[in-house]
Amino acid sequence: MIYSTARRALLAGAFLSAFALGAAAQQPATPAPAASPAPAAAPAAAAPLPPGSPLIGRPADNEAAAKLAPVAPPPIAAAADKLPIAKLKLPPGFNIEVYASGMANARSLAQGDKGTVFVGSRLVGNVYAISDKDGKRSAKVFQSGLYRPNGVAFKDGTLYIAELSKISKIDKVEDNLENPPKPTVIYDNLPKDEAHGWKFIAIGPDNKLYIPVGQPGNNVLHSDAHGLIRRINLDGSGDEVIARGVRNTVGFDWNPENKQLYFTDNGRDWMSEDVPEDELNRVTKVGEHFGAPYCLQGNIVDPEFGWGKSCADYTAPVGLLGPHSAALGMRFYTGSMFPKAYKNAIIIARHGSWNRSKKVGGDVVVVKLNKDGTMKSMEPFITGFLEDNKYIGRPVDVMQLKDGSLLVSDDWNGAVYRVTYGKQKVAGR
Repeated sequence: MIYSTARRALLAGAFLSAFALGAAAQQPATPAPAASPAPAAAPAAAAPLPPGSPLIGRPADNEAAAKLAPVAPPPIAAAADKLPIAKLKLPPGFNIEVYASGMANARSLAQGDKGTVFVGSRLVGNVYAISDKDGKRSAKVFQSGLYRPNGVAFKDGTLYIAELSKISKIDKVEDNLENPPKPTVIYDNLPKDEAHGWKFIAIGPDNKLYIPVGQPGNNVLHSDAHGLIRRINLDGSGDEVIARGVRNTVGFDWNPENKQLYFTDNGRDWMSEDVPEDELNRVTKVGEHFGAPYCLQGNIVDPEFGWGKSCADYTAPVGLLGPHSAALGMRFYTGSMFPKAYKNAIIIARHGSWNRSKKVGGDVVVVKLNKDGTMKSMEPFITGFLEDNKYIGRPVDVMQLKDGSLLVSDDWNGAVYRVTYGKQKVAGR
């Protein structure tokens, strides 16, 4: 996950040494003792970190930990000829091409009825629109000046946009791509915390809009307004909390077979490099609690807040997705283009770790389920975004197009890729 970079100002204190000389010769035969040296000045205290900083909790005086911090993305989108498309690897028979580029910080994806692909952003305040006209595809800034417009969702001609603390909509959006109106706010009963404040949103099979609210920090006890998933009617009314104990989910979808909600959840930082792992969770009833911040990955009691708690009192994840891997966007694959083995599997974008010396994630994986809905396997699907322990791309979201191909957003490069299966008919652009 990318957080705003907060750095400690480590100021070295100056040590003073003042020594007195011996007494004059007229003193008695026994020399007078030298004066005691002045005490060293205490080192200046480090500047306090702002509330919610991802560096809160970093072990002090630890050389390895001191090197770890959120990885800031490039400030602008990569040029089309600089995209790492040739370095990305997929299973045999799959192809990947550039679908659209030039969209700084491209993140969440949604598709309109007429084929327009809307792309949210987290850092630059834009929502983009990718459309085809006269045989040419173009991407442009569709809305600007918004605040953390990470989440986008579409239903019956209306685009929904999630900013940090409000949800807005634009009706008949695809009829007004050239001269779009400003979004209309439908819901603003949301906290304004920056930490984990950006939101993924989606519309469920119940025709309600689902909105997560993350914990306002790495590992914190928080108010009842945080650490949850809620849902509202599409006009903004009827808000209801459906899950608690959610640290920070930035992706969810519904199982096409039983309509149960599955979501990724990012584990806490600074506990160790290898635990806890990110989670794949499943909501089976309204009001379930998934453990955070008391129980981690279903079987570890949190060393700070878990005193007197038992993991048995919380809903365990159906699968684990790797330590600090930043599992974000996910979709059940329901198309017919990919081989049968992918039908109803979950495709997950793992943004990649920062709270780990040897990075993990920075890929797209396929999760297959057992008959009981738990995770059977996790297999690599797209790799190559991580090279020599450095990112050359970072996948954020995935979305199936109507033809069964798959889009993958990359906020590091400001691009969206398209994955197909079979003989490649269209060259990468």
